[in-house]
Amino acid sequence: MIVVTGAVGFIGSQLIEKLNNENFNNVIAVDKFDNPIKNSNIEGLKILEKVDREVFQQWLDVNYEEVEFIFHIGAKTDTTLFDEELLNRLNTQYTKDLWLRCVKYQIPVVYASSAATYGLGEHGYEDDEKQIPNLKPLNPYGQSKQDFDIWALEQPEKPFYWAGLKFFNVYGPNEYHKGRMASVVWHAYNQIKDTGAMKLFRSHNAQYKDGEQMRDFVYVKDVVDVCYWLMHHRKDSGIYNLGSGKARTFLDLTKAVFKAMGKEENISFIDTPEDIRDKYQYFTEANMSKLRGIGYSKKFHDLEEGVEEYVGKHLGI
Repeated sequence: MIVVTGAVGFIGSQLIEKLNNENFNNVIAVDKFDNPIKNSNIEGLKILEKVDREVFQQWLDVNYEEVEFIFHIGAKTDTTLFDEELLNRLNTQYTKDLWLRCVKYQIPVVYASSAATYGLGEHGYEDDEKQIPNLKPLNPYGQSKQDFDIWALEQPEKPFYWAGLKFFNVYGPNEYHKGRMASVVWHAYNQIKDTGAMKLFRSHNAQYKDGEQMRDFVYVKDVVDVCYWLMHHRKDSGIYNLGSGKARTFLDLTKAVFKAMGKEENISFIDTPEDIRDKYQYFTEANMSKLRGIGYSKKFHDLEEGVEEYVGKHLGI
């Protein structure tokens, strides 16, 4: 059995589809299952059992001998949430409890960290584990991920194989339920569909022109391909960046969406909301040499390829 937490979410549901496509059908799906809209993400997928996240750790205590691998993708991912107790409980402590079980039962695990741990990028975007304690996340969500990464690295006992993945700006199918936290691709598609135009955040940093703020946008299909590869690799444990490795501007992204929709470009700018303005990242770019260095060689989608597939095949023009 292969466990996927966050099963009805964006990345988790895509990972289960990938596993099914590779003929792994004994999947244990872990989540809340209290949102009918999100639950539709796994309709038609081959799932052996659904387990509520609140009882999963106890389920694992009973069923560990049958579990071959765990993908711990589930988390509270709202970067605007300031409930530190909730984030600690669902992100940091939950993952600690799972880690200790993976040590005890000798189960390999891949877990979701985040590029939000890098903060403003003062120390760059290299996944050097010696640098991790120096990182300064900009919000409690990023801190909850940072706290676990540091804790994991400090542990004298570790699962025989483990990997933490710092996801950068992931976009793709099954993210529609994320609201404000959905990718700019999703928001651009819907704005353009509804109004024929797209409003981007104005730059409030003299180093960047409007729309030229840059992010490492990574297609979710590439993310799940890496997860699947790691399940078979099972060596070189550690924390890894997972982005495309190439920063692109929001203008590039928006133009790609207009092109994929076959519509004429119409882009304007609005002020960045004040509640996120002082915590806004103007540049992120994953250094991918560490993952490449352990043998991952598959090409990532470039932004235009990913947007064209996402918009054309999954969102519908």
